[in-house]
Amino acid sequence: MLRTFRHQISRPAFGTASFGLRFNSVGRAFVFSETGEPQKVVQVLEFPLEKPLESQVLLKSLGFTINPADINQLEGVYPSVPPKSVQINNEDAAIGGNEGLFQVVDPGSKSGLNQGDWVLPRKTCFGTWRSHALVEADTVVKIDKTGLDKVEATTVSVNPSTAFEMLKELKEGDWFIQNGGNSGVGRAAIQIGHLRGLKSISVVRDRPDLDDLKKELTDLGATHVITEEEASDKLFSKQIKAWTGGKIKLALNCIGGKSATSIMRQLGAGGSIVTYGGMSKKPLTFPTGPFIFKDITAKGYWLTRWADKYPEEKAKTIENIFQFYRDNKFVAPPVNIWTLDFSKGNDVVLSEFLDALGKAQKGGGKKQVVQWVEY
Repeated sequence: MLRTFRHQISRPAFGTASFGLRFNSVGRAFVFSETGEPQKVVQVLEFPLEKPLESQVLLKSLGFTINPADINQLEGVYPSVPPKSVQINNEDAAIGGNEGLFQVVDPGSKSGLNQGDWVLPRKTCFGTWRSHALVEADTVVKIDKTGLDKVEATTVSVNPSTAFEMLKELKEGDWFIQNGGNSGVGRAAIQIGHLRGLKSISVVRDRPDLDDLKKELTDLGATHVITEEEASDKLFSKQIKAWTGGKIKLALNCIGGKSATSIMRQLGAGGSIVTYGGMSKKPLTFPTGPFIFKDITAKGYWLTRWADKYPEEKAKTIENIFQFYRDNKFVAPPVNIWTLDFSKGNDVVLSEFLDALGKAQKGGGKKQVVQWVEY
């Protein structure tokens, strides 16, 4: 079942919710034993739930996301690969998913966690696409759920964290420009930048409801919102220079191709373009002049590398973002919520999950969040 969910900036705080801890004897996970076409390689695995050892904790899922990186892992074209930790049809298989929220159902006696605690994976390739997880307690991080809802906590680990870290070195009053302004990272960057006193130009594709989108993004804190056509127009570049004084310090690129070239051209002397995605699947093509005469630098950013190397820093970043939520200063991305009924058969559950996966493959601006019906 699919429903669309959009947060508003002014909302009642979500306190400590009651939670059902009805115990199931089995769990389910979406796994893959080989890579290829995502719709064909994903299978559903049913597994018994076991009592945790003293250092372990049994978790139940409160929601997980389907991100581009997850799809790339299914396709076999992503650098990090989840471990093949389970078996299905006598073949080793990996559990998909890197982002999700869990609740403690049964804590081991020395786990340091309590029943009902909310936790997030400490590192990537955790395997969030499952109803339950029996793991060592030190592989998850407890979060303070005060003032948070499930969607906010489920979606915090990838897009907002990426935006937060990429903007870290800018100072109050600095300008940045980004393509993919309507993406999850783009929306987060707009809000985080605004909260830190940064000024931003967000580039989006032209569309029939452009004025509505511009208003939505400026309401989030964007200084200016322009189209791809405007970003590539040499005459419009004069307008951008008038806004910024020619002092844009950072360009955030998630698209590549001509779009990346356009925002790179807007950088001021000593500016940097940071690439964290390549949605167009087109190569980066930059002219020589800006690199020589404006001392432009180009580099990549991969959240996974940083998060796995510095998990404690990642936890601090997440807590900073959670505080934005508690202060009603930050809005989660618009999402499609897919609910999976645990009482249904494996074939039905898999079919419904593949619908969500297909929607994620098509893109379209909304993040796909999957939740199990209370069980």
